[in-house]
Amino acid sequence: MNAVDTNVLIYAHDPRDPEKQAIAISLIESLTDAALLWQVACEYISVSKKLEPFGYDRKQAWQDIQELRLVWAAILPSWEVADRSQRLLDRYSLSYWDAMILAASLEAGVARVYSEDFSGYDTIDGLEIVNPFSPQR
Repeated sequence: MNAVDTNVLIYAHDPRDPEKQAIAISLIESLTDAALLWQVACEYISVSKKLEPFGYDRKQAWQDIQELRLVWAAILPSWEVADRSQRLLDRYSLSYWDAMILAASLEAGVARVYSEDFSGYDTIDGLEIVNPFSPQR
């Protein structure tokens, strides 16, 4: 199973970088065995506000999350996710929210996370991390 970080969902609707937008759209459309992490859905709703100047409103963001829930597995966190994220924070140089996303992915059995936020890490605790926007991809 695969998961995407919030930045991938945001780029799919952000016209300011057409190349990243095309990559994000292609990735999202190609993932059939994917998980929508609770943390990512919540952050997406919040961060999508920055796209309002480009005609993308919060109502559309909610609708996009609803549509993803229909085709991707919705993953809700347990208390173990908080504990595991704390252990990840102790071992790696991550933000709290990134650690939560990785912990939730690990708990859900996700094999690969697509994100541009984990430079320097190809894997964490066996979880493959892929930057879909990297030129080395």
